[in-house]
Amino acid sequence: MRYLSFVHDGISSWGMLGESGIVDLGQHLGAQFPDLRSYIAAGYPDAASLAALPAAVALETVTLAPVIPNPDKIVMAALNYYEPGQDRDDKPDYPVLFLRLPASQIGHGAPLIQPRSSQKLDYEGELAVIIGKGGRHIAREEAQSHVAGYAIYNDGSVRDWQRHSHQFTPGKNFVGTGAFGPWMVSSDALSLPPDGLSLVTRVNGVEKQRTDTSRMIFDVPYLISYISTFTPLEPGDVIVTGTCKGFGATRTPQEFLTPGDLVEVEIDGLGLLANRVAVEVS
Repeated sequence: MRYLSFVHDGISSWGMLGESGIVDLGQHLGAQFPDLRSYIAAGYPDAASLAALPAAVALETVTLAPVIPNPDKIVMAALNYYEPGQDRDDKPDYPVLFLRLPASQIGHGAPLIQPRSSQKLDYEGELAVIIGKGGRHIAREEAQSHVAGYAIYNDGSVRDWQRHSHQFTPGKNFVGTGAFGPWMVSSDALSLPPDGLSLVTRVNGVEKQRTDTSRMIFDVPYLISYISTFTPLEPGDVIVTGTCKGFGATRTPQEFLTPGDLVEVEIDGLGLLANRVAVEVS
């Protein structure tokens, strides 16, 4: 199943995406489940029968929102991929993690905002994991059963603000920089194969990053187990699993985004997340 959050005729809603359009589950279930997060928390009740409802909303008529517009928390991993030729025994002891605020998120097709205060907006194509079943001290062997599904994330980063101190927080939380979408593919429809899912980032059609999820240093079960040791995970929480090199700050000379640039992140089985850069106007 593909689940998405959207705005249609000025009304925020959520639903399932099929071949013929969107089943507007916010319209059908809004009194009980006002958003996708609440439906995930309930364990996807009656998903098969709901998928058979008429797809009354055309995808091209909606504005896509972040997959989960209102997560309790978004936990981000930094970097987190072995590069070609890198010794896999050469790894850090623990992942570098930071938090992103939900208010910084945007959906597929929304402007990726270059702030007035910086010219160093960067891109990072990443795999996002949405938690379905919460918990604390989740064992690595049980972690996969806590996954609701997967989506694509572009962790837009304002590099000079990120490096004002050892804390990443400012540069990772500018308004309009966390692109999340276009939808979530449920874990019963997509699993992470041992040989990985291909992840590619392009800017204006030019490939900038390429890797696959089998090259993660700290894989999804590890991240779920590690994070749940220090904080309870809740349904709808988002874990963004890190990126590979190739983003602008790793290039020589460095390359940063400018208004009008089109950033696309594509992951096998998940689709394409695309956002065009716009300058901040307010």
